[in-house]
Amino acid sequence: MKILIIDEMHLSIIPLLENVGYKVDYKPEIERPAIEASIDEYVGLIIRSKTPMDKPLLEKASNLKFIGRAGAGLDKIDLKYLEKRDIKLFHAAEGNRDAVGEQAIGMLLSLFNHIGKADQEIRKGIWKREENRGEELQGKTFGIIGYGNVGEAIARKLSGFDVNILAYDKYKSGFGTFHVTEVGFRQLQEEVDILSMHVPLTPETRNFLTMEVLEQFEKPFYFINTARGEIISFDTLNEAIDKGIILGAVLDVLENEKFSTFTKTQKNAFEKLASRHNVVFSPHIAGWTHQSYEKINQVLVGKIKGAGF
Repeated sequence: MKILIIDEMHLSIIPLLENVGYKVDYKPEIERPAIEASIDEYVGLIIRSKTPMDKPLLEKASNLKFIGRAGAGLDKIDLKYLEKRDIKLFHAAEGNRDAVGEQAIGMLLSLFNHIGKADQEIRKGIWKREENRGEELQGKTFGIIGYGNVGEAIARKLSGFDVNILAYDKYKSGFGTFHVTEVGFRQLQEEVDILSMHVPLTPETRNFLTMEVLEQFEKPFYFINTARGEIISFDTLNEAIDKGIILGAVLDVLENEKFSTFTKTQKNAFEKLASRHNVVFSPHIAGWTHQSYEKINQVLVGKIKGAGF
């Protein structure tokens, strides 16, 4: 019963798997040709996002029973082929949902209070109070699109901020609570002051936020994206900010996260976005904490053990 780990993981994953009966080959530096050459030896595969789990690779995995995805996104995995082969998929969104929630709120508070800008000014001997007057979160309507693990976590963490929380999920219902109101998409567009995205990347969500959709919002709003950058393009973000539809943006993810592969259009659009004081960036680290690094292992191994593998 062998498991191959092909991405860097917190090393606690090895004894956790060994304690439930597996022999573990930890090879975070392995590249695709070597994976293809040896994958038929393994019943389990532990991955992050380095190597796409596509049909040509999975066809070589003749003995594979399950894949453990250390994280939440499944967009690089051929789910239909896994189902056809009856290969189980375990993912660990529960392991980093609290970290994502904290990151989103922290970045929003930084945006509201000009913390990055004020910090840089003070380091240069510039003391501006009025220009850095902040905005309060209290009393605002916070809209969540996608009420899965992360959407629920951010709503829970917002419960002490005295905000009105609205949540929309096309594929889920009956989740409203005393502090979260389940709404339709149109009501979300009518009421939100802040919009936070928590959906996977699928053909349906890719470029979901077009100008046509954004122009239907009744009020200018602040935008948070800790999900997938491809939900909204650089050009759309810039146009929406220029038109006053989006008042400011918190972006942990980008349309293209490999700067060296930017097209000329993407480069120009990103540079415009990066020049704005009302945009806060981080390098896809929501969920990337020391604590979540270990929690993800615990969640994955718990699911593998619970499924009887």
